[in-house]
Amino acid sequence: QVQLVESGGGLVQAGGSLRLSCVASGSIADINPMGWYRQAQGKQSELIASRSNADSTYYRASVKGRFTILRDNAKNTIYLEMNNLKREDTGVYYCNVVSARTDSSAFLPWGRGTQVTVSS
Repeated sequence: QVQLVESGGGLVQAGGSLRLSCVASGSIADINPMGWYRQAQGKQSELIASRSNADSTYYRASVKGRFTILRDNAKNTIYLEMNNLKREDTGVYYCNVVSARTDSSAFLPWGRGTQVTVSS
């Protein structure tokens, strides 16, 4: 099964920018849509943004206009460009398939995620 590895997080000041990467060990052509999830400390994971093979996108209202999700099937990679970061963007960011199901079997094995911390 495809393994997912997230990277690019870090500690930034409010208003700063980061570019996250999610590299899959195999083809992501069948991972459709594919998206980014964020888990804040002590909270459930939330879908932040997704992109389909047809380049249809979804953005959570709180990040719309600030974040951009990119997809490169040839490189088995998706990206999340984050601008004008706010404290509420803090959390661990994961990538995975976007599924209508909520059970764990609907998803690929979760990667370790990448920590994003936004300070004042």
